[in-house]
Amino acid sequence: MNFKKITIASIALISIAFTACSSNEEKAASAEKQTLTNVSYDPTRELYANYNQVFAKHWKEKTGKDVEITQSHGGSGKQALEVANGLEADVVTLALEFDVNAVRDAGLIEPGWVKEFPLNSSPYTSTIVFLVRKGNPKGLKDWGDLVKDGIGVITPNPKTSGGARWNYLAAWAWAEKQYKGDEAKVKDFVKKLYKNVLVLASGARGSTTTFIENGQGDVLLAWENEAFLSLKDYPNDYEIVIPSVSILAEPSVAIVDKVVDKRGTRELATEYLSYLYSDEGQHIAAKNHYRPSNKAILDQYKEFDQNVNLIDISYFGGWDKAQGKHFSNGGIFDQIYEKK
Repeated sequence: MNFKKITIASIALISIAFTACSSNEEKAASAEKQTLTNVSYDPTRELYANYNQVFAKHWKEKTGKDVEITQSHGGSGKQALEVANGLEADVVTLALEFDVNAVRDAGLIEPGWVKEFPLNSSPYTSTIVFLVRKGNPKGLKDWGDLVKDGIGVITPNPKTSGGARWNYLAAWAWAEKQYKGDEAKVKDFVKKLYKNVLVLASGARGSTTTFIENGQGDVLLAWENEAFLSLKDYPNDYEIVIPSVSILAEPSVAIVDKVVDKRGTRELATEYLSYLYSDEGQHIAAKNHYRPSNKAILDQYKEFDQNVNLIDISYFGGWDKAQGKHFSNGGIFDQIYEKK
């Protein structure tokens, strides 16, 4: 009887010890694995699907730890609002500086973030091009062609999409040069352009779907990388037209300070964004059709036309001024756009 009691007790103790050991092993494994959330904009899906795999390998080699990276994509302005309203992101990789500033203004990112990484925290750039159907049946060569009768234009909504704001500003800059700064004529041109817009999606990828999969419109105003992806997927159906004036689109990256300090992920987040500037990170950007910020690496990729006439955001006095004049409530876009 006593022997049975001892045996049962021994089994119980062994079971408890095994459970404790398993629990400790799980905790140790958990301690060796970190997580990071990157809230990004629409057309970076392929870029970060590729980069995250490479970075996870780099982080493992550097620290011995595994990392699990969660991605979120959508219209850049909408994504910034989501983070400002509580979506926890360790880093944001958004379409433009103003959207990162919206997260800063919510108290989540420290002032001065734009100088935290090289080149105003823009590890890669892009520009805006026209994607047209093969053979360019409507003969669309420049911005002035887009306001002709019967032309269907596809572009996202500047209220929610960073790419859409780049599109709009590129068109505005062309018109200013065309009409020698006559703002009344420039506004009239941009109004006619948006009158020809068939659908305003919330983000760039939605506009690509409208043009490619739904077959709507004659021209898609597109990020250069989106246009190249479309050519890759449908080489016999589309072609790229580069307008006489476009814009230097500078997507911005930043650490969400309040979140990383809460989660203890600052070192991980810093390395994640810093590695975008490494040679490996720059080649990944180029292979996903973004222009590397490293000129030596950019020069290795002949698909990028470096002779494009690109203006930058300083032409508009910076993002705060451009946003206030054109895209704020009651701004010029609200004045000229008539909902269909």
